Amino acid sequence: MSEFVIGIDGPAGSGKSSVSKEVAASLGYGYLDTGAGYRALTLFALRNPELETENLLSRFDYQISDDPENYWVRIGESDVTDEIRSAEVSASVSDYSTNQSVRNWMVADAQRRIQSCRRDGIVVEGRDVTTVIAPDAQLRILLTADEKVRLARRAGETGLDGDDLSKTLSHRDKRDSQAVDFMKPAEGVELIDSSLMNFDQVVDRVLELVENLVDEDSFEDEEFYKQQLEDFELDEDDLDLLDRELEQTGFRPPPPVVAIVGRPNVGKSALVNRILGRREAVVKDEPGITRDRVSYRAEWNDKEYTLVDTGGWEVDVRGLEASIAGQAEVAVELSDAVMFVVDAMVGATASDEQVVRMLRKSGKPVYLVANKVDDERLDPEVASLWSLGLGEPYGVSALHGRGVADLLDVVVGNLPESSQVADEIDTTARRVALIGRPNVGKSSLLNKATGVNRAVVSDIAGTTRDPIDEQVEIGGKAWRFIDTAGIRRRTHRQYGADFYASLRTAAALERAEVAVVLIDANEPISEADIRIIQLALDSGRALVIAFNKWDTLDDERRYYLEKEIETELAHVSWAPRVNISALTGRHLEKLVPALELALSSWEKRISTGKFNGFIQELQQANPHPLRGGKQPRILFGTQAATKPPKFVLFSSGFLEAGYRRYIIRRLRETYGFMGSPVEIGVRVRERRRKR
Repeated sequence: MSEFVIGIDGPAGSGKSSVSKEVAASLGYGYLDTGAGYRALTLFALRNPELETENLLSRFDYQISDDPENYWVRIGESDVTDEIRSAEVSASVSDYSTNQSVRNWMVADAQRRIQSCRRDGIVVEGRDVTTVIAPDAQLRILLTADEKVRLARRAGETGLDGDDLSKTLSHRDKRDSQAVDFMKPAEGVELIDSSLMNFDQVVDRVLELVENLVDEDSFEDEEFYKQQLEDFELDEDDLDLLDRELEQTGFRPPPPVVAIVGRPNVGKSALVNRILGRREAVVKDEPGITRDRVSYRAEWNDKEYTLVDTGGWEVDVRGLEASIAGQAEVAVELSDAVMFVVDAMVGATASDEQVVRMLRKSGKPVYLVANKVDDERLDPEVASLWSLGLGEPYGVSALHGRGVADLLDVVVGNLPESSQVADEIDTTARRVALIGRPNVGKSSLLNKATGVNRAVVSDIAGTTRDPIDEQVEIGGKAWRFIDTAGIRRRTHRQYGADFYASLRTAAALERAEVAVVLIDANEPISEADIRIIQLALDSGRALVIAFNKWDTLDDERRYYLEKEIETELAHVSWAPRVNISALTGRHLEKLVPALELALSSWEKRISTGKFNGFIQELQQANPHPLRGGKQPRILFGTQAATKPPKFVLFSSGFLEAGYRRYIIRRLRETYGFMGSPVEIGVRVRERRRKR
């Protein structure tokens, strides 16, 4: 029996047969295509239409090779390897693969062949391999792809095209799904979405998973390469480079939520900054600066809570102002307590009274906060606010901090232990920053992903000013999207709210794991787009480029856009590209495989033994050019960190930038790293002096 079993499942056109065969050949393992059995039986049935299922199985003389480099399928003495792939067989195979008697016979036959394989391992591919045929396999993989990609692959196999192919594939998917759910991975099954990957990248990904389990790179290999450093001067930290980063996992109860509401320019954002103890919210001495509801994590007396800043609430407003007011009302509904801020120097206004009516309807605990009470001379103005009927007003000064501590003692002290309105926080959700120029559709994408109008959207460029965090579900997985302010040209953001908004965007990018750079497909790729991509690269985040408003593109613009991508984005050709429409939600699901691919590369680790073997082969094939009569030699290399991948090379001399770029290019060709920046550091070390 084979010691190592790899099971690969997936829908028609996912590429599992080709990938499995190549993986088996690379590892020297056996190969078993369980789907070939169903196809061979279908062909046998088509040749013998008079036979019932039981008689069909009893007379079915089926043999199959387990050699991936000499693969064949036979019925009796006839070689049917090519014939079972015909369009006629493909159209009928589901009729037999969904028959329970046939399935039981095929499962038993496949398990027998796995047991009888005499190689060190075997790759088994086909439907329900991971759940029924080989549920105890050391490695189980679900290989899938977007339907359009699968259609293109099947077109090459069957010779069909257009509607006929689409109908055939949809029919097979529908019939096969009656027997097994092949689109979602079972527990313990690795998911590989190959929509944005070429054949070699998929094979490399499978081999990487195998290597993580088999651990082919021994410790002795690593020690062998380290011996190259014995005669060189080393610092204490030189060999202590591996950085193991731990990820927080699981769910935790959501902290209580406190919303801050009030008329424009009463000092809500200033109060937020005072409570947080840092300048987080955008503040300027003019109304209408804050537009969205923005959440911040805060803590008081060792109690954690969420503070929500909102835009100014006004009555009888239209357009952008109406959207801002609507966001404030939503914030109240999704809070456990409300701080209602009024300007003590102005007193209660008609608009304040309208806000009070809205707050009473909500049924939330409301704390009346009189802001701009800089000294005791304004205390009588605070007392006059009892007339609003919300209880005791708390006089504070957001500018100087007066009275804020007393206010927090009361508000936070009365909060529940966990939020009664917010959902549990999924700490496993990957953090995605949406960045780009103003008005490219970042907020529209967030709204479409959430299914609600989470962010204020307007044709006015620069509507969003504060980063907005929101957990969404796309492709059956949780993601935390961070909508950010559009990044303008430097001349437009040297002062005012736009300046501070750009700083918040940079900070939001640091909190994210992957950056989705949105580019307006209707406009030429500009210097600003390239600068924003560079900002993502400098931050070390994984990168996905999304061309928005694709549904409005004509053929002429599409032609010129491809030319622009080839020239302007050549330096990030490794970044996954997706074409979407944030407004309609078209192809939004394509973001998922792109994000997963980028994050997988971002977290990828190459063992020290394998990396040094790669470096030695590279040096032998293309050594560093001579400089000053000497040739720098790479002595040892190791991966110092992930997120993004950082490699450190110990060398006997300085490595030029061109040669380092060559190493990175070869690293990408060999190991992929699609969607992730790769960094190379060099430590030049000299030989020890003889004493």
